[in-house]
Amino acid sequence: MQATHASSRILQPANPWFIRLSLLVALLLNFMPTSSWLWIPDWVALTLVFWCVREPRYVGMGYAFLFGLAMDVADASLMGQHALAYVIIAYLAMLLSRRILWFSLGQQALHALPLLLIAPAVQLAVRLPLGVEFPGLPYFAGPCIAAALWPLLTFILLLPQYQPIERDANRPI
Repeated sequence: MQATHASSRILQPANPWFIRLSLLVALLLNFMPTSSWLWIPDWVALTLVFWCVREPRYVGMGYAFLFGLAMDVADASLMGQHALAYVIIAYLAMLLSRRILWFSLGQQALHALPLLLIAPAVQLAVRLPLGVEFPGLPYFAGPCIAAALWPLLTFILLLPQYQPIERDANRPI
């Protein structure tokens, strides 16, 4: 009897090039002019949390720092605020990765939500002492939408790693 659940399928090892490509695509999505809209998620933070949970050996605080600096330059914001926020969420995601992976996708999204809320909270905490006004609670709508997108992002980013359910004797993997 063969299991047909997606959870029982064996994943191939993650390709480091695919991981880098997905982070680059997330960075390009953040560069879009829609990134200033409050309900648009921070794609880099979402992808960083995903890969830090799934592949903490490949993606870590170094990638978070580099992508944070790229976001600081792109947003012309205070240098280091994105870098600090991304490094903190990458560290926490790597710390909690074993725990998060035990849960279903919906529960993983609930665990990812606080991590995703940390990024705008840290950025706001850096800017508030400099005299920037509090933008209000809609400022935190993007992380909530990003957490709701977690199951879809998981499906898309893990798609290249799935092995076929039917084994073919002529196919090595």
